[in-house]
Parts: sequence; structure tokens; C-alpha cells
Amino acid sequence: MPSILNSSLTGMLAFQRGLAVTSHNIANANTPGYSRQVVEYSSRVGTGVGNTYIGGGTQVASIKRNYDHLLAQQLQSTTTGQARFSALDDLASRLDRLLADPNTGLSSGLQNFFGAVQDVANDPASIPARQALLGEASSIAGRFQSLDKRFEEIGSEVNSRLRVAVDDINRLASSVAEINQQIAVAGGTDRAPLDLLDERDRLILDLSGKVAVTTTLQGDGTMSVFIGSGQTLVVGSDVQELAVQRSEFDPTELNVVYQGAAGSAPLDRSLTGGALGGLLEFRGSVLDPARRSLGQTATGLAVQFNTQHASGMDLRGALGGDFFSISPPAVRYSANNTGTGNVVAAVGDLAALTGDDYLLSYDGTNYSLSNQTSATVVPMSGNGTVGNPFVADGLEFIVSGTPAAGDTILVRSTFGTAGSVRNLVSDPKAISMAAPVRSSASLENLGAASISATTVADATHPDLLNASLIEFTGPSTYSINGSGSFAYTDGTPIVINGTELTITGAPVAGDRFSIEANFGASGDNGNGLMLAGVQSVGIFDGGTVGINENHGQLIAAVGSMTHQIQSNREAQDVLLRNAEEAMLSKSAVNLDEEAARLMQYQQAYQAVAQVVAIANSLFDSLLYATRR
Repeated sequence: MPSILNSSLTGMLAFQRGLAVTSHNIANANTPGYSRQVVEYSSRVGTGVGNTYIGGGTQVASIKRNYDHLLAQQLQSTTTGQARFSALDDLASRLDRLLADPNTGLSSGLQNFFGAVQDVANDPASIPARQALLGEASSIAGRFQSLDKRFEEIGSEVNSRLRVAVDDINRLASSVAEINQQIAVAGGTDRAPLDLLDERDRLILDLSGKVAVTTTLQGDGTMSVFIGSGQTLVVGSDVQELAVQRSEFDPTELNVVYQGAAGSAPLDRSLTGGALGGLLEFRGSVLDPARRSLGQTATGLAVQFNTQHASGMDLRGALGGDFFSISPPAVRYSANNTGTGNVVAAVGDLAALTGDDYLLSYDGTNYSLSNQTSATVVPMSGNGTVGNPFVADGLEFIVSGTPAAGDTILVRSTFGTAGSVRNLVSDPKAISMAAPVRSSASLENLGAASISATTVADATHPDLLNASLIEFTGPSTYSINGSGSFAYTDGTPIVINGTELTITGAPVAGDRFSIEANFGASGDNGNGLMLAGVQSVGIFDGGTVGINENHGQLIAAVGSMTHQIQSNREAQDVLLRNAEEAMLSKSAVNLDEEAARLMQYQQAYQAVAQVVAIANSLFDSLLYATRR
């Protein structure tokens, strides 16, 4: 009789615990990260009776989570990828719209500006046309400034997001470490409360959305978390935090560093995936290249237009000066420098200008140059002095001061220069549309030779506006201003006092050609036509890419990258949904199943109670029989 009661009692206790677990599942049906718990039963060892055994009832063997580690790892991986492309898509799409929008972009502004230049070239004496050109010049300068300012603001937003992401990572890592400690105290994974394991997995999943992580389960039940190229984030209850600090060269840019036992170490290039990796990837692969390209376009426009404008003459008969102003390449000194070395950088050759960032390093004896964008060593010519500067990739460097071994200097050839563009001309009569020098052939010439219009080879030549006379002393020789004897070759350029021209045909002795200042030529548009052609003339990439094409390449590159990012995000969205559904099908609470299990436990509990009642009746009958 006691064996019947004991067996029934074990069943009642076991089913009671089953009811408790089912109730717990139902209560957490909507709890994020909760894994359905399952009770596993086993029979108790029976008692020998004669030559056989009578069972001892049942017991709860274990309570386990319905959890699949492979599905969990897949969910973590897809969460990391989706968060990365989500961050990239958000920022890259905004940059793409900014560049492509005709109201904010540069393309329409360039067209309007050069259209106004052409209008003045068509009517050089028109003051209203000149005034309109000055308005468009201010407008295009404003667009450069506005775009660069927006790029700068997006960069500041990236900094703010980096701070938030790093704070979130540190907070989540600390929470994982706390749960690790509780699990270790409880005796490891096998004895830890299952809800603690769920909470830790949820934290790891949240952490995967911030940065790519790898995890390793230790023997004591704790979980170690690694980031980057294997840096430890969590080991047991110990946490190594991340931090943001100002760039070595640019205080407006924040870098992510790892705060290990040996001190802080930069992590930017090794951090991938998640929101943090997406932010760093956007800045390094989209934003910074776009800002450099915009600066390159601005530099090309300002330098080339200034050069051509200085080669013309305005309505007052004065040579043209700079039309735009633009800052030189930015020079940034490392915060770790101990010497007093200084560098002045300038653009020397637009055709060779890459727009990249360069690092000048001093080894105690010599300077060396490396391209930070392509990570290559760049050879330099010259010795860095005023008369013989270092020359490399279209840049010129003049060094001074007393640098110390190990000092480094960052030169950003075009980064941020677009924001410095300004229109320098406010007087419409000061626009130099006329050629400064004109050429003519004497009416008394007897030969068949003709002279071309002049072009300016050196606008700084002190004798540019001085009159000159070319007189042929024979069919193949000529003198200049009555001096010298120069060989004549049909069509070969002749340079006199910074002016270039050609004579073609067959001259005879006594033929004369004059070169003189083009004063009073209000209707001349010789230089104006050259100014209008600045937009399409080859400037960059060895003289093969013009201003419009260079900016078009920027728009195309950002647009193509944005489209690729959006496609990848859409794919990651699908993968994440599939991974979530697979995980939910394995671990989520199904209320219908739990309801059925409640009925099962209820019926089993009632059946065991009935057995107890029968045993009680039998026991009462036995007592009644013994009393008689």
C-alpha cells in the first residue's frame, strides 16, 4: 500500500512541476529571446518483490531549453550583416540624394555658371551679362561650400553614432559579464537557471547588431566574446571596453580604440559588421572619398579658371587676376610629434593630382611620402626648399623647422577644400574676356604668310603687353624687334614675351607682323571663349578628364555604391527574416501546444489523484478488517 502512495506522490510532484514549467512558458510567450522550456521525465528505480520489481513512480530528469546553437549562430551572423548594411544604406542614400538633387547638387550649378560665361563671351561688352556671371560665380561657390558643409555635418553625425555604438557595446559586454558570473556561481551551464542563458543569448544577439562578434563557451559555463581581429571583449566576468578618441591628425574625426591591458590601440580597420562596422565603412569608403572628389573638382575649377582668367584683359585694359580663391592642401601634424617641422603644401600639377591623403614621415635624416588612400610609397623629386620643393602626384611640399625622428605630417590634398571656394571678383568690368595681346599682318606684305591669333603662354611675363615686331629677312629667317636671326618653320609656335602664336604660309623678305597690347577691345572675346571651354578641357588624370566629367564620376560612383548597398540590405533583410523564423520555429512558445500540454498534465494529475483515492479506500478497508 505505501508503494502505491509513493508512486502516486512522485507522479503528483512531477506533473506539478510540469504544470509550473508550462505556466512559465505561457507567461513568457511574448518575451523577446525566451526559449521554450521542456520537462523531461524518467522512471524511478523500482523495489524488488519476490523475483521481480515493482516500479517506484516517475521523476523530473531535467528541464531543458528548446534551443539550437547552429540556428542561434546563423541568427547572430545575419543580424550583424543586416545592421551593417542598414547603417550604410541610411547614410549613403542621403549622400546620393544630396549629390543628385538639382537644387542641392553641383551639376546644375556648373552648367549655369559656364552658361553665364558663354553669354558674356557672346557679348563681351554687356554689363548685365557680366553682372549675371558674377551672380552665378557666387552661386557656384556657395554650392561648393554648402555641399562640403553637409559632408562635414554627416561626418559629425558619424562621430555621434560611433559614440552611441561604443557605449552600447560596453553596456552589453558588461551585462554579459554579469550573467557569466551568475552562471559560474550557479555551477555552470547545466545547473544555471535557463532564463539566465536566454538573457545572455539575447544580449549576444543585441551585441551582434552593434559589431561582428565571435563567441566561445567555456567549461565553467561562461561565454567569452571576441571582436575585431581576435581582441577579447568578455572573458568570464572581466570586460575590456572600447572607447572613442580624437584622430591623431584631425580632432574633428573620432576613431574607435581598444582599451586593453597594454593601453589603447586603434581598431577601426579591424572592426567589421554591425552598426559600428557600417559607420566606419561608410566614412572610409563613401563619405571621405566623396569629400576628396568634391574638393578635387573645386580645386580644378578654381585653379584652371584662375589661370585662364589671368591670361585675359578686362574692360579697363588691365590683366585679369584670380577669379576664385581656394585654400591650399590641408596640413595636419601628428599629436605625437616631438619636433618643430613645418610643411607648406601646394597644388603644382592638376593633371597629376589624385585628391588622396599623403603622409610625410621623417626618419631623422630624410622625409618619405606614402599615399594613405592606396597604402603605397610615393617617390618624391626635389629637396623640399623654396626653390626646389618636393614634388609628387601633382603636389609640392616645402619643409622647414627642425623635425624629430618619427614625426609624421598628414597632407590632405583636396579633402575639405571645396568649403573654401570664394568668388573674388565683384566689379563686372574686371572680368577679363578679351585676349591681352593681338596680332596683325602689315598691309604691305607681299608674301603668302598669315599670322594666328595670340594665346598667353606666361601671364606673369613682365613684357607681356609690350609691342613686338616680327620682320622676315628672307623666306626662312626673321628678326624680332630688329634683333637676331631666327629660323622659320611653317606652323611652328613662336613665343615672344609670354605670348604664343604661329605663322603659316610662305613669307618673303620684308614681310612684317605686329604683336601689341589689346587695349580698348571691349568687343573681344578671345579669352572669354577659353574661359567657357574650361568646363570641358582635360584637367585631371593626365589631362584626360574635365571638371564636368570628374564630378560626374563622383555622382556615378556614389550612386552605384548606394544601389549596391541597397541591394545587399534587401538581401540581408530576407536572410534575417528567414533566420528569425527558423529560430522561432525551434524555440518560440506555441500557445496551442502549451494548452494541450496543460490538459495532458491536468488529466495525468487527476489520474494520479484517483490512484491516491483508491489506495486510500483500500487502506481504509484494510484498517476496518483488522479492527474486526
